[in-house]
Amino acid sequence: MERKLKVYLDTSVISYLQQEDTPERMKDTLVLWKQFEAGKYEIYLSQLTLDEVGMCREPKRTMLLEYLSRICYEKLEITDEVLRVANQIIDMGILTPKSMDDCQHIATAVVHGCDCILSWNFKHIVNIKTIKGVRAITHLESYKDIDIMNPSVLLGGGES
Repeated sequence: MERKLKVYLDTSVISYLQQEDTPERMKDTLVLWKQFEAGKYEIYLSQLTLDEVGMCREPKRTMLLEYLSRICYEKLEITDEVLRVANQIIDMGILTPKSMDDCQHIATAVVHGCDCILSWNFKHIVNIKTIKGVRAITHLESYKDIDIMNPSVLLGGGES
């Protein structure tokens, strides 16, 4: 039997389950969520993700927590090693200290050996500078390579 892909979700993916102003992204996220509910992937998120969802305004927060209750996921800890890698992302100039939360999302997925990070955050996470920088860190530190992509890519281009 084929091993399931270990997928790390940052907060943006969960947030786009209820994002009426971007219907295409919302549609792809909802389609992917059905696959999560069906157990197609091993889903991972961090305490940071849950904290960020918890900061959403009502009624969105309740809706997003309801979506999360429908999938099986494992909560990953933000360890000293995660913080070290997050700081390395900043030290290497990949992201700035203002983006420490994004660095922690990336580092959590890297340290815990996820296959990919899903995000709708194109400014800080799903972009060539971050992808190449994270690849440099994984090679330098002997972590497993990780793919960084938006949910449409995991769906196979978004057409379903």
